[in-house]
Amino acid sequence: MRSEVVSGTRKVLMSFCALLLGLICADFAVAHVFAPSLLELREISGGSGRNVMAVRWKQPRARVAGSQLTPVLPEDCVQDEPQSVIEGTGLVSTWTVECRESLVGRKVSVLGIAGSGADVLLRVVMEEGPTINQVLKPGQSEYLIPERQSILSITSDYVQLGVEHILSGWDHLLFVLGLVLLVGRGRALLWTITAFTAGHSITLGLAALGMVRFSPGPIEALIAFSIYLLAIELVRSQKGQWTLMQRMPWIVAGGFGLLHGLGFAGALMEVGLPESEIPLALLSFNIGIELGQLLFVALVIAGWSVLGAVPFSWPNWVRYTPAYAIGTLAAYWFFERAYQVIA
Repeated sequence: MRSEVVSGTRKVLMSFCALLLGLICADFAVAHVFAPSLLELREISGGSGRNVMAVRWKQPRARVAGSQLTPVLPEDCVQDEPQSVIEGTGLVSTWTVECRESLVGRKVSVLGIAGSGADVLLRVVMEEGPTINQVLKPGQSEYLIPERQSILSITSDYVQLGVEHILSGWDHLLFVLGLVLLVGRGRALLWTITAFTAGHSITLGLAALGMVRFSPGPIEALIAFSIYLLAIELVRSQKGQWTLMQRMPWIVAGGFGLLHGLGFAGALMEVGLPESEIPLALLSFNIGIELGQLLFVALVIAGWSVLGAVPFSWPNWVRYTPAYAIGTLAAYWFFERAYQVIA
């Protein structure tokens, strides 16, 4: 009787785990399209009583059902008819507005952030003055445009952008998960994650500073392919095969980190860097990425410990499930992104 109860409990737990994995995989497969929206206001004519701004409003084509984001400028600003085009997974609308006064010292807001599923990145480029960058989010959907941002504001905003980017970048997180599963816990994991961090920090900095130029489409496809290769290594290691990545995981992780750094740079270049504080913003963004990455690794290790403490033996096939799930998602992303490159 006891054995039947234990067997039934195992089946229930395994069914729950399978359902949870399916939900996570479904979320992975679609979540990357919910990128932050971007509202850019670029001054093109000032003085003589005329304050003309070119507006660029980019939002993801895939949105949360019922959500509607609407930029709101001061009441005296008059706009012309917007022109819209599709750019990848985003819808970009452009128009010009003429305001009676400069936007400095005035509020700009976006309605509908709370129900949109994505933050809004506000960028204000003045004809004579620094570029202002600000994250609009639920609870802070409006912003009083200053003459110059403070160092504390720049630091906190770009750290937040870095954390949000890595925690919403399922492909990067999946790669980190694969590293943890392959290397295990302990000193080897520390060196491997450090090497991955060093690799992507190098290319992130070079690309963000304009020293390395690249096309985002092929890079995103190659990132997906790197995750697929990692999944293959996972399967081989679980079959008892001693692989190069197992022997020198930090070298391979560092190499792949160079590739992933270009992906981080693509997101950062989309947001932009304040010209007067480029080193600070770049460092803050990278710190945010590392904080988010460390948080994710800590959660994975905690979950691993909890599963290991469950008082029964898992079926043999369970240990292969993460590797095949990672490989399947990576293959899907690769073909999807490769198609977008050649289409």
